[in-house]
Amino acid sequence: MARKSKASEKAALIPVKPAEITPQPITETIEKNYMPYVMTVIIARAIPQIDGFKPSHRKLLYTMYKQGLLSGPRTKSANVAGATMQYHPHGDASIYETMVRLTRDHEALLHPFVDSKGSFGKHYSRDMAYAAARYTEVRLDPICHELFRGIDRDAVDMVPNYDNTKTEPTLFPTSFPNVLVTPNVGIAVGMASNICSFNLAEICDGTIALLNDPKIALNDFMDIVKAPDFSTGASIIYNRAEMKEIYRTGRGSFSVRSRYAFDKKENCIDILQIPYSTSIEAIVKRISDLVKEGKLKEITDFRDEIDKDGFKLTLDLRRGTDPDLLMQKLYKLTPLEDEFACNFNVLIGSTPKQLGVMQILEEWIKFRLSCVVRELNYDLGKKREKLHLLLGLGKILLDIDRAIAIVRGTENDADVIPNLMRGFGIDELQAEYIAEIKLRNLNREYIINRISEIEALQKEIAEIEGILASEKKQKKMIAKQLADVRDKYGKPRMTQLIYTEDVVEYDEDDHVENFPVKLVLSHDGYFKKITMASLRGNDELKFKDGDMLRTDEDAENIHELLFFSDKSQVYKAKVSDFEPSKASVLGDFIPAKLGFDAGERCIAMKSQSDPENDRGTFVLLFANGKGVRIPADVYATKSNRRKLTGAYSDTAPCVGIFYLAEGEERDILLVSDTGRGMILSSTLIPLKTTRTSAGVQLMTLKAGQSMVFSAIDFSNLFDTPPKIRKLKIPSAPMALPESFTPPYTDLPTD
Repeated sequence: MARKSKASEKAALIPVKPAEITPQPITETIEKNYMPYVMTVIIARAIPQIDGFKPSHRKLLYTMYKQGLLSGPRTKSANVAGATMQYHPHGDASIYETMVRLTRDHEALLHPFVDSKGSFGKHYSRDMAYAAARYTEVRLDPICHELFRGIDRDAVDMVPNYDNTKTEPTLFPTSFPNVLVTPNVGIAVGMASNICSFNLAEICDGTIALLNDPKIALNDFMDIVKAPDFSTGASIIYNRAEMKEIYRTGRGSFSVRSRYAFDKKENCIDILQIPYSTSIEAIVKRISDLVKEGKLKEITDFRDEIDKDGFKLTLDLRRGTDPDLLMQKLYKLTPLEDEFACNFNVLIGSTPKQLGVMQILEEWIKFRLSCVVRELNYDLGKKREKLHLLLGLGKILLDIDRAIAIVRGTENDADVIPNLMRGFGIDELQAEYIAEIKLRNLNREYIINRISEIEALQKEIAEIEGILASEKKQKKMIAKQLADVRDKYGKPRMTQLIYTEDVVEYDEDDHVENFPVKLVLSHDGYFKKITMASLRGNDELKFKDGDMLRTDEDAENIHELLFFSDKSQVYKAKVSDFEPSKASVLGDFIPAKLGFDAGERCIAMKSQSDPENDRGTFVLLFANGKGVRIPADVYATKSNRRKLTGAYSDTAPCVGIFYLAEGEERDILLVSDTGRGMILSSTLIPLKTTRTSAGVQLMTLKAGQSMVFSAIDFSNLFDTPPKIRKLKIPSAPMALPESFTPPYTDLPTD
């Protein structure tokens, strides 16, 4: 190993002075470092502009346009991806991924912009990968003629690319409102955009109606543009009031559900179209989970049958299964029905705005008018220039020989133009044009044929000037273009509408088999649902070592369950959520089954047949000697909430929870940690309507003492019932027989 020189060793010993740190206010850091990034993401990456494209889409399509792919044969995708980097230097992989979404084979768009050949994956599958760019071929789809209409006639601004070697358009002069025809999703910083696609023919008709009557009523507009339309088809559950709000504000959501066919011969359901916002993998995973959990016993097998003919997911059914009823269940439990959340954020002049459908079309009309005016001005300039040249040519018609003589008689080339200008009274441009005419064309026939265009040009110029002077004529021109686009590229709706009044919602309670059961909860939190038939065959309840029965009751399979925890929380479930078990098995561990918090224990259980109309009460007893009665219906919820926090007072640990039916009166045993106890009637305990009421003092306790046990069925705990009844509260507990020991306590242990 080479030895270090003495100079280097000496240099290493010289102390390095730490760099000075200049404090910078956080507001300045955000303004200088963060805000430029934020604005770049919003304006130049994630949010679409009024032409319906993000910069990455626009640069890709413009590259293909400049490559001449609007006509002619396809080219390799790799050629396009590489060439696009001249405008979009972000790597060919991301460019190719952008291209994939725009292709016909990917099926993400109602009207694809790229005519593709090869494997490009599918929008409805996350795992169906697209082939490498060197294998696939692309060209622009014919509808792209409408994107580039007027782009070479100064319809939009052209700006330099990133290295100033080329120019590119800031927007495409789309001749139809592509912003509402092509779906767009973008996540910026502090905002997002999610624009659904609409049917091209409907949007064109709606825009024409808006051009003809800018004050058209929203209801009338919705009769034309009925609802969104997706490339994956499926069906929208149509609520006109909710859809109207989306049209008005650009924000809201609607449900989309799959379409299916039942094959009676094979006894299977074929899912043929799914919501745009989900994938076959998400659906298959959810169905698989439900089958494993035993919640889809109607399905014996399911498989992906996607092929060249399109999407298909097949579900094999058990004999006797009602396919329509099963699909209602699947719509509720799986992504076969999914929500599409709308957020119509669009960049208008570099400013993001959330707009409704008609507002977006109004902005597009303004944009399209500016494009049309620029195209007309461009055409007008070209025609005026041509007319000017032809008028100069007309002046030499009567004396062609003189023109030839002037050119022949001029000694210097530089004097030809000035001599022609003086000889015929024309300007420099006209003289230059005449001088460039070939000698063979300097004849009467050629000149007459050329100047015969003057009248037609003058008429065309007058027509263009008339259109430029009238916004009404400009709108009429745009409307005609829209009608042409509709007739040429319009398609029938892919997505059907199902009106809310025709939708049958699946209610699990209506389809749960009902039968009597016995419910058993152990002290350690193990739960069993035992059918009466099973109970008759084996009526001996078994528990794990050290565990014992806490409570049991008769119920029905359609009842609801409340499980009280020692952390002042109630967990709700349904009896049908649990599989029937034998009396001899351990059962379900409730804290794990219902997702209790860490360290949380189950201390009580009650079934309810009709929670909202339950007129019974719960008696809650606490370690500090207090107690309270709470109406049972305070635990009823209209939503499917599975957990209620603040279910009862947490000022002291709970040592007993008992249910009393309406008008029921029971004796309750209370036991303290000193071995003393008392019996009192439940009618002495006051009723409070607030769940978290701490109650009133029932048992008088000295400092450091606590109540540790309570029971409502206690006759089997004593050989002879002790005389410890109390007729008023609070009361001091009395001595219990020395042989008495509480079977358990719910107080926390160290």
